[in-house]
Amino acid sequence: MSATSRPSSSRSTDGPLEASLRDVPAEAEPDRAEHRWPAVAAVVVALTLYALLPSGFTPWLRYAVVGVCVLLLVPLVLLNPLRLRRQTAWSRRLSTALAVVLAAANLVALGQLIVALLRTEHDESGALLLAAAQVWATHAIVFALLYWELDRGGPVVRALAQREDIPRADIRFPQDTDHEAVSEVARWSSQATGWTPNFVDYLYFSLSNCMAFSPPDAVPLSTRIKVLVGLQAFGAFVVLVLVIARAVALLG
Repeated sequence: MSATSRPSSSRSTDGPLEASLRDVPAEAEPDRAEHRWPAVAAVVVALTLYALLPSGFTPWLRYAVVGVCVLLLVPLVLLNPLRLRRQTAWSRRLSTALAVVLAAANLVALGQLIVALLRTEHDESGALLLAAAQVWATHAIVFALLYWELDRGGPVVRALAQREDIPRADIRFPQDTDHEAVSEVARWSSQATGWTPNFVDYLYFSLSNCMAFSPPDAVPLSTRIKVLVGLQAFGAFVVLVLVIARAVALLG
């Protein structure tokens, strides 16, 4: 099998491409199927940071969100314990719901953080600055999960479907256009290697969007990803501005 070829996927006539991938054999292209555990580790870190927020951040909501996310995560790990080789309609819904629930919950926490930073007295600033770091880090992780789930049909479709069967891209990465570069760079391109983005690529994209005040090297293409990128960048920017303002006030 050539470097750019992909395993054939038997498209079902009565269901989407994602559902047909449940029948891809576990031994098909073992190196191309993405590892499960980077994303699981990211979810665990995000849930831990979120759960450890100060008591003023609606404890009952935090515990409920953690419980729901764990319930959503367990069947996904059981379906694909090591590599993401199988996908069904229900697993696609569960994985997307997990990312959406965690992102929405952290946006609520971000709103509470903004209010607290504007109203709280200086003697509580240390705890608030730590909470800001927790919310900011969770913000970066959960948006990475959203991009990872939404782009090109999700991780299973990206890795195992034929290139012509992959849904249109929501994000363009440098590797997608590097075939036009000099030869030593072009060797890493999607065209030359069959490369598709994995979770680390989306985490890097998310972190860049949170920290940089200029467009990252990956470019959002679809409207839904542009909305998410704008929402993420605005939230991260507000947190950074308020944290800097609070730090300056403390020093003053």
